Amino acid sequence: MRNSFKFITVLFLSLILILTACSGQKTTSSKNENSNKAKDEKVTIDYFTFSPGDQHEKDLKAMISAFEAQNPNIKIKYEMASFDDYFTKLQTRLAGGSAPDTFELNYENFVNYASKGALLPLDNLLKADKEFDPSEINQKAFDAFQYKGKQYGMVESFSDVVLYYNKDLFDAAGVSYPNADWTWKDELDAAKKLTNKDKGIYGTYAPIQFWEFYKTIAQNGGSIFNKDKTKATVNSPENIEALQWMVDKVNKYGVTPTDAKMSGQSDGDLFKAGKIAMLRTGIWMMDSFKDTPFKWDIALEPGNTQKAHHFFANSLAISKDSKHPEAAWKWLKFMSASKDAAKIRVDSSWELPAVSNTDLVNSYLQQTPPQNRKVVFDALDTLVVPPVIPEWNKLTDTFTKELDLVKLGKKTPKEALNELQPQVQSLVK
Repeated sequence: MRNSFKFITVLFLSLILILTACSGQKTTSSKNENSNKAKDEKVTIDYFTFSPGDQHEKDLKAMISAFEAQNPNIKIKYEMASFDDYFTKLQTRLAGGSAPDTFELNYENFVNYASKGALLPLDNLLKADKEFDPSEINQKAFDAFQYKGKQYGMVESFSDVVLYYNKDLFDAAGVSYPNADWTWKDELDAAKKLTNKDKGIYGTYAPIQFWEFYKTIAQNGGSIFNKDKTKATVNSPENIEALQWMVDKVNKYGVTPTDAKMSGQSDGDLFKAGKIAMLRTGIWMMDSFKDTPFKWDIALEPGNTQKAHHFFANSLAISKDSKHPEAAWKWLKFMSASKDAAKIRVDSSWELPAVSNTDLVNSYLQQTPPQNRKVVFDALDTLVVPPVIPEWNKLTDTFTKELDLVKLGKKTPKEALNELQPQVQSLVK
């Protein structure tokens, strides 16, 4: 009897174990089915953009095809608008609760949208992605799209400003070509030797305007605001010295032509005509200078206490309301750092990717002129972004008025910057 009881007990326990195991298998199977279902789920990501235009829409389609081939469960649905209409349409969509998952922002508007809380912070997505290495992007360009210590955008493309120089004029004057170690003094010394007023040739040129000013003061250790943009630093000694340097090249040393001497011609036209030996201008002018009858090249801009170069860039961001942030992140990562996107951009001459691996842009670097195209990417290491604030338009207008008075000789650099200091401070209060 006792043995029978033991047998029944063992049998009962065995049945429980079998049932539990079956239950566990069913639960595990159910989890796997849900997981597989999640993996197989098709996601559509809306992308709103302004930069392709008619000229590069086919290149955008090629990028989308490459991305979708690598991510078969993600479909990119794109919409384009002209730059003039783009931000009005974007704002309307955001206000109406129909924001695209991802959208393009130039740097100035990136700051605006990030400050208003319209963008999704990317930090958690970055940390969770073990396949992505931020060093694939130039570190300065990557960091540029942070706001208050958080990453809100991924740099998509860039352009910058470098120093163009006429090698034939340098050779004729027996002057050594600019190099990465040049300072403002080296530039001025060379410009004096290169200037030939009888032939209408000037040694160097940079415009006296706001966009040139905020970059030039950075070359002297100056800035328009303190780090957190709560205090204006417009009339600092560094800034006054920098603006004086800009004006002196025209009025004191005569190595830069006045507006009157330019007779309505652009600085690019004068460089192409062999009338300016050194010119600070953007890399977008390279194609325009290809057919010049003289040899030319580019170099890093000379600085006074440090190097500084303009950085004009577009980024991609994710709407804070996106229902598919992980999929959207994959699209941002692809457009910013993938070999496929980089190759399509370079091959189609559609701006440049800010990648750290210059092998990805080798076909661009091998094009001539200029011979020294690597300078375009070297300049990223000392990039300067526009000093954007919510009252951006008022800031630029205010500076333009005062700098015009300096250029006309109606105010000294010190007088103008002292006048600007309280005006600019009032814009950040």
